[in-house]
Amino acid sequence: MLVHLRLTVPAALTDDVVELLADDDRTANLTLCRGASISPEGDLVECDVARELAGEVIGRLKQLGLHESGGIVVTTPTSTPFAAARRLGDVAPGDPDDAVIWDMVVEQCWAASRPTVSYHLFFVLATLLAAIAVITDSAVLVIGAMVVGPEFGTVAAIATGLVLRQPRLARRAVSVLAWGVVVSVAVVTVLALVAGLTGLVTEEMVTRARPQTGFIWHPDRWSFIVALIAGAAGVLAMTTSRANAMVGVFISVTTIPAVGNLALALGVWAPSEIRGSATQLAVNISGMVLAGMAVLVLQRLLWVPALTASQKLFARSQRPVR
Repeated sequence: MLVHLRLTVPAALTDDVVELLADDDRTANLTLCRGASISPEGDLVECDVARELAGEVIGRLKQLGLHESGGIVVTTPTSTPFAAARRLGDVAPGDPDDAVIWDMVVEQCWAASRPTVSYHLFFVLATLLAAIAVITDSAVLVIGAMVVGPEFGTVAAIATGLVLRQPRLARRAVSVLAWGVVVSVAVVTVLALVAGLTGLVTEEMVTRARPQTGFIWHPDRWSFIVALIAGAAGVLAMTTSRANAMVGVFISVTTIPAVGNLALALGVWAPSEIRGSATQLAVNISGMVLAGMAVLVLQRLLWVPALTASQKLFARSQRPVR
């Protein structure tokens, strides 16, 4: 598996960048177009890199200062049916499915931690679905709320910021997640109050026995275990680019339903369910963050041998030819 690097390089750095990339054991399809870049002024360099070595290559490009004076764009080709790609896969250390490109992970987390209008809209809509699921005791609507929920990216960003020692990222993710919960709870609580005044929703609808959705506000040891598994699965999917719809459903199950139940309980004023939902939400988020941190630490430890091997490849490529 390869990743494609598209680099805009100031002329003063071009020779150093090309020398770094001109290694048969790390790259393929290296191209140079001098003077092709207008802003910033300079050259255009492109190449394909084995995914296992991409993080180390990007790190060395950043050591040259390219991320400050030029540009680094990373894309993943959908298919690479040529011999050099297979050769790079054979030579590169480790397995591409296990490789983590940490710069890409950090960028994903920053993107997920933006307080956008669409983020809050999805959060509110997911909370509304979860609240209706509580009223109707519908497991199907709970699944719908899980699918719509946008919150896991911020949970993963908190774990990433803590493990990679980026406190600004962690603080912003906490802020975005907190505001997402507050805004959604406020909106759905107001709607629940209006629905209560019109007789559409009653306290009995919320507090009655709910076989399909009662788990939403009953935190127990299994709640924490599910949160740990969900957090681990979600972070692993994010870092290895294996996220899919089912993972999205699974990792949302522990957050959005609790938020919806909390808002509805506030609207009809059911103190026991307010406490239970808030506790469930706290248990779920803390469990996901802890599991996410554990997965990230484990990935960094397991990938050390591969990084060491890639550094040996680099050192070998720098030896003078005799």
